[in-house]
Amino acid sequence: MPGELSDGTCCVALTEDHLDSKSVMDKVRSPKAGAIVLFAGTTRDNFAGKPVTELQYTSYEPRALQSMLAICKSVQERHSLTAISMVHRLGVVPIGEESILIAVSSPHRQAAWRAGEEALEECKEKVEVWKKEEFGGKEGGIWRANRDGAIGVPVDGDGVEEKNLVQGSHGPVIRSSRLGEKGHGPVSHPG
Repeated sequence: MPGELSDGTCCVALTEDHLDSKSVMDKVRSPKAGAIVLFAGTTRDNFAGKPVTELQYTSYEPRALQSMLAICKSVQERHSLTAISMVHRLGVVPIGEESILIAVSSPHRQAAWRAGEEALEECKEKVEVWKKEEFGGKEGGIWRANRDGAIGVPVDGDGVEEKNLVQGSHGPVIRSSRLGEKGHGPVSHPG
């Protein structure tokens, strides 16, 4: 079940619900902050020239929440932020809707801008979230780590796993053809 972790001025969440930018911004709002920066990542209708009909996100939730909180704490400390909040949507996210919101507040805008960008990049690099880009038709979809340019694992139209995709207790687990795929620790292939 998706959840939330909070450590004072750092709040992270995974949810299957529609994301609400105002509630995420309200978590970082403070009279000590002169700036709030909000990043909203939306699903687009194409990838590498192929039309995308929808995205589906899954995660290893307990670990993903811990990773998200660690990222937020680190970014907050590096940039002397007032507060930071990160929420990632799971399940099917229709085209044009938000899949991630990151809000940061700080006394001054420059730190907030830099911190928001860093938080997003670290989230994409390290957090245990995977996405399936559904292309429709015979092509089916591709599961990939939630990083820009990550190599995907094709699945057929019924979602049946192919060579490197294993169904785990919390959803699909990608077994990379590159051992130790960056951000997800060592990976061994099943026998």
